[in-house]
Amino acid sequence: MLDTLTQTVRDPDHLAMALRLLAALVIGGAIGLERSYHGRPAGFRTHALVCLSTALLMLVTVYETRWFPGISQGRITLDPTRMAQGIMTGIGFLGAGTIMKEGLSVRGLTTAASIWVTAALGVLIGIGFYFPAVVATLLTLGTLSLFRWIENSIPTQFYANFVVRFARGASISEAEMRRMLEQFGFSIARLNYRLDAEAGFFEYRMVIRSGRAANAAALSDMLSKLDVVKEFRVSPLGD
Repeated sequence: MLDTLTQTVRDPDHLAMALRLLAALVIGGAIGLERSYHGRPAGFRTHALVCLSTALLMLVTVYETRWFPGISQGRITLDPTRMAQGIMTGIGFLGAGTIMKEGLSVRGLTTAASIWVTAALGVLIGIGFYFPAVVATLLTLGTLSLFRWIENSIPTQFYANFVVRFARGASISEAEMRRMLEQFGFSIARLNYRLDAEAGFFEYRMVIRSGRAANAAALSDMLSKLDVVKEFRVSPLGD
């Protein structure tokens, strides 16, 4: 048993498979880090899982002679990617069902990615490609657990949709609004104005960003004490 395990680990093809899966995880994670830093919903773990799953599916084609020896002997012509394409198309609909939009926030992207990588694992296991399936399973579990801690530890920009409403004729100027936000460490990414004459209010609607999520609580506390503010909403964006 031990000799078999040692031989499996030392197999050059197995080492190459593990290296490719690790490279896919690192590359996908690196791209995801950049997205997470900018507060995008599809971030670190999502990109890592998607890249890993696509690498898994390509291993089916690259090493097809290992799981179907008849191909190397010239007796059979096989296109395994057609089956994988059909499977992943169907899984795409399943993954889409887990993605939910709650207000301005998107949730479920990492779950959708994990469903996709699980489908890729099923393809590998179904053809008897056990070694890369085991390696990918360990990498996936590590991504969903260890990477969560990394993702929560790295510095990120906080983005939020900010809406503040005043009574008509009692609103503060745009310059005052910008100064107020700067005092709490926010800058404005996009700014829109709205005047409703019938309801009698003037509204600023914008996307704000800051280096600290805690600044939103301080901003909300200050706005709640202003008599001129009729209504406000701070809705964080992200996963």
